[in-house]
Amino acid sequence: MKFTLSWLSRHLDTEAPLDRITETLSMIGLEVEEILDRSKELAPFKVAYVKEARQHPDADRLRVCIVDTGEEEVRVVCGAPNARTGMKGVFAPAGSYIPGTGMVLKPGKIRGQESNGMLVSEREMGISDEHDGIIDLPEDAEVGTPFAVSMGLDDPVIEIGITPNRGDCLGVRGVARDLAAAGLGTLKPLEAPAVPGSFDSPVLWKRALPADAQDACPYVAGRYFRDVTNGPSPKWLQDLLLAIGLRPISALVDITNFVTFDLGRPLHVFDADKLAGHPTMRMAAEGEEILALDGKRYSLDSEMVVIGDAAAAQGIGGVMGGERSGVGETTRNVFLEVALFDHARVAATGRKLGIHSDARHRFERGVDPASAIWGREVAARLIQSLCGGEVSHVVDAGTPPDRPRDIDLRVGRVRTLGGIAIAADEQRRILTDLGFAVTAAGDGETGVLSCQVPSWRRDVECEACLVEEVIRIHGYDHLAREPLTLDRALPAPALSPRQRRASAARTALAWRGLSEAVTFSFMSSETAALFGESRDDLALINPISSDLDVMRPSVLPNLIAAAARNIDRGTGDVALYEVGPAYRDDRPDGQVSTVSAVRVGQARGRHWSDAARDVDAFDAKADALAALTACEAPVENLRVTTDAPGHYHPGRSGVLRLGPKVLARFGELHPKVLRKLGLKSVAAGFELFLDAIPEPKAKASGKRKPALALPALQPVERDFAFVVDRAVPAEALLRAARGADKRLVASVALFDVYSGPGLEDGTKSLAIAVTLQPRERTMTEEEIEAVSARIVAQVEKATGGRPRT
Repeated sequence: MKFTLSWLSRHLDTEAPLDRITETLSMIGLEVEEILDRSKELAPFKVAYVKEARQHPDADRLRVCIVDTGEEEVRVVCGAPNARTGMKGVFAPAGSYIPGTGMVLKPGKIRGQESNGMLVSEREMGISDEHDGIIDLPEDAEVGTPFAVSMGLDDPVIEIGITPNRGDCLGVRGVARDLAAAGLGTLKPLEAPAVPGSFDSPVLWKRALPADAQDACPYVAGRYFRDVTNGPSPKWLQDLLLAIGLRPISALVDITNFVTFDLGRPLHVFDADKLAGHPTMRMAAEGEEILALDGKRYSLDSEMVVIGDAAAAQGIGGVMGGERSGVGETTRNVFLEVALFDHARVAATGRKLGIHSDARHRFERGVDPASAIWGREVAARLIQSLCGGEVSHVVDAGTPPDRPRDIDLRVGRVRTLGGIAIAADEQRRILTDLGFAVTAAGDGETGVLSCQVPSWRRDVECEACLVEEVIRIHGYDHLAREPLTLDRALPAPALSPRQRRASAARTALAWRGLSEAVTFSFMSSETAALFGESRDDLALINPISSDLDVMRPSVLPNLIAAAARNIDRGTGDVALYEVGPAYRDDRPDGQVSTVSAVRVGQARGRHWSDAARDVDAFDAKADALAALTACEAPVENLRVTTDAPGHYHPGRSGVLRLGPKVLARFGELHPKVLRKLGLKSVAAGFELFLDAIPEPKAKASGKRKPALALPALQPVERDFAFVVDRAVPAEALLRAARGADKRLVASVALFDVYSGPGLEDGTKSLAIAVTLQPRERTMTEEEIEAVSARIVAQVEKATGGRPRT
């Protein structure tokens, strides 16, 4: 929301300086986002008199001008066709910054003639696109006066951020009302006297809304104007609109824009001679089209309100008017629309059509219902005064809503709920200045203020809202400062265990060469079905597009699709991961925190001699174990099962379990799934469930982390090979070897799997490397052999295998 300081003074009688106004705006919740003071930027530019303009001796299109700046005479070489002796223009001295071009002006010679400054155009000053000639000021412009002052550009522009609940402050008057309540002046009365009509309108308003959509447009009023002149609007109006970034078009259009920003009341005017019959508020026909004022054609549906005549739709209710019935230079007869529209329907219509107009912005936040009455009078007075003509009697249709709300405010509630003790009289003054009709009963903190909520404050719903209004205007800076007391010497951790796990998983996967991706939480129902989840409770009621109509049951499909897009654009091998939610159902606990990753293409070792190969299930398993290790999961206690879901490749996938809990799933993705998602390469991935990782055990009170003990003795490595049944998983053998002597066995790793000649059918050879770490003294050969024997015995007992000879 933008406005100028002089515009604010049209509604607020105040002597407060700019800095105090802007500070107060932010303190009462209307946060100032920017202050643009053009007078500072344009300070170097002065009104100057062209004392002489003679032809350049060496250039047909240039003139040498002697310019009187009020302080000195300066020679300027000018190429503008309207430069002439006796005119008054705008002089820019050497060294000044030209805002329209971004250049710094330097003295120099142009075709042999010295030039020490320039006479500037409006585009060079940054005030319009006009550049056919230099600025030609009126004869009464005073030489030496700052240009910004002479043109009224010394009026600061204030931009504030408006929260969605404060639709009343989308007009300058609403902002002025809040400032007046905050003690920065007096709110001037609204000038909206009834404008008498002189004839009956030949055009009437009609409503043809179905019974279940009467609230789509409960009331519409208008007036007919004949014999108007739609010329340019006066300078004061053009200056106000230009200051906030609006382009003046014509008097009628500028009036509607002015009232929209001045009073927060959107209006629309029709060229009455272009209407075919009486305009009617109705629902659009399915597929009906309209050419809007922005020059675009829109297709409507039966949920949208339109203003139509006997021929076609002439406007989209609360959003934008139609071009066919728009006013222009030849308009002589005008019909005014001042309507009330349902805010929810306006918002839905704007979203569907992708239109964000000033009217929609206000209607969807709630327009003052009473403005349909006074708005028609304000508009009628402006149209008559600026465009002339005659005005008809008022015509309307429907009934304006009249639902006054009364809320009681207990005086003591401001202290108990808001934390500030404010006298009852001050509370009453604040609410009265904000427009509430207040009746007091009782004294002191036991008193009650009965408040009738003004029609423009649809956001005030209960007593707590009144408390907020009182404290907001009184000032949040009056809240008592309470020191923060700590209940412990050190603060509690800022991150929860789950948050720490997510961060640790990100770091681990990044170190393994994967790039983080962030994808939609939605996907198509067809893709969800590929991953075994086609649930009605995951379907979206209002999807942002037809191919994103369900919540994602897994993150993998989105990562696969992202990898496919990268490969289609020439990227080689792709490795992506994402930390984010997947959804099981629509219950509050149906959201599952996951870490997912996909590798596509070939896996390459770090050494130059390592041969490239396709990624496989073991790459995905290694990624999953790295992430689980970073999340402090008990990786040593995990077991692998082969019951991965159907979107994984059967026989090339697995599930990492801790008891009955599934911590992760990994493996190659099913070729059928990859083809459906547009990926032709081999892909492997995993899904890790952060919520399934057990919480670390609570540390006993006073228990400290043990000191780091680095072994001083040399470790011993021994290799073993066992022949086992082909169905025996390597994990069972590794666990057995690891449990043979937990004190001395530091690590066990599988380094070879063999089946073929030399072995019986149905068997395989598993070779492992075992690291023994002595703690107290160097191990003797006999001790090493004893541990080795225990390892062999444990493996034989657990797997039925035998040492390979």
